[in-house]
Amino acid sequence: MKKIEAAREEGDLKENGGYHAAKEEQGKNEARVRRLTRLLQHAKVGDAPADDGVVEPGMVVTALVAGEEETFLLGSREGSDGSLTVYSEKSPLGTAITGHKVGDTTTYEAPNGRSIEVTIREAKPYTG
Repeated sequence: MKKIEAAREEGDLKENGGYHAAKEEQGKNEARVRRLTRLLQHAKVGDAPADDGVVEPGMVVTALVAGEEETFLLGSREGSDGSLTVYSEKSPLGTAITGHKVGDTTTYEAPNGRSIEVTIREAKPYTG
């Protein structure tokens, strides 16, 4: 709001780029607030996944992906504190590893058509 007020004080709004940029930013922020409000209104609190080494949404997974070790959260960005990379369980990687357990090796097809091998090294419930 302060940016809009400051830009408005600069005069003619038709040619005021700062005003239009501030209004656009405000619109994006309001849309994000509406989206987050809907998420909170429809949130379902469930039990944490079992600590049994089986990969499922809500788990922090350490895996060897195409020869490189990666640690990531399988789930939703909204459920993360931002400290980990997040992969959706519906992504090619997420779909390939869901239901597998520590020690399992599987493959998935990357968007470029390449087959990528994944070995699950660790799967623990996310405690965020």
